[in-house]
Amino acid sequence: MKKALPHAAVVHSFAGLGKCSLTVYLPVLSAMGCAVSALPTAVLSTHTGFPGPVLRPMTDLLVPAAAHWDRVGARFDGLALGYLAGEEQLSAAEDVLRLLREKNPGMTVLLDPVMGDGGRLYAQYSGALADRMARLAKGADVLTPNFTEAYRLLGEPYRAGPYAPEEVRRVLGGLCGLGAKRAVLTGVYADGERIGASFLDGETGEEGACFAAREPENFHGTGDLFAAVLFGGLLRGEGLSEAVQRAVDLTAACIRETVERGAPEPFGVCFEPLLGQLTE
Repeated sequence: MKKALPHAAVVHSFAGLGKCSLTVYLPVLSAMGCAVSALPTAVLSTHTGFPGPVLRPMTDLLVPAAAHWDRVGARFDGLALGYLAGEEQLSAAEDVLRLLREKNPGMTVLLDPVMGDGGRLYAQYSGALADRMARLAKGADVLTPNFTEAYRLLGEPYRAGPYAPEEVRRVLGGLCGLGAKRAVLTGVYADGERIGASFLDGETGEEGACFAAREPENFHGTGDLFAAVLFGGLLRGEGLSEAVQRAVDLTAACIRETVERGAPEPFGVCFEPLLGQLTE
């Protein structure tokens, strides 16, 4: 008999236009051989990079849906938490995490604290909301912020790059100090040639960095793509270093593919032609 597929629960937003969040996680994790159950925190007409998206929070759905999953006997190897639409959803996310972890004590919890980029928090994130996100980080096995989010989680002012290795190491140590077992910091660069991610395992002390050539363009959804590939790698048994390297390489390849095809921003990266690489 074949081994059961890893089962992933993904609690994230669903944007109808603009590839990000659930519309990235679902195909990526499926390509990586994971069964996926999705729970939308919000439904949006587009992602927030477009002007004036129509947004419907799904706060009242989160805990009852997770409880229903439990009643019908669903069991999970991993839980990924992403975009949360407001302070009430942070409370709901804490309840969902508590409920699912009680019945799935060995599952891997990845928290991507989607709060901002480029030194700015998204409009719906107040300082109090960001402070509560730091509390949620205590329950994460893997925490995957960018620098904007990392500094906010640590209660520090934003510092623009480039970033010296000592600063990257200090920030990673602070993130693990919040209670996360492992921290992966995205958007790490020391020059204009390469960009990638650095990581620290707060339990074993393993640390490292993975880089790829830097493209001049920036695209929405690359953070979700990176986190989804990282999450899938961990669920299928890859070590942290291997999973981070795969996520960096695939994200960089998708950006190059998008540039070569002339696809416009902010519609997202052309990851579809490269999904086959994830089945290897």
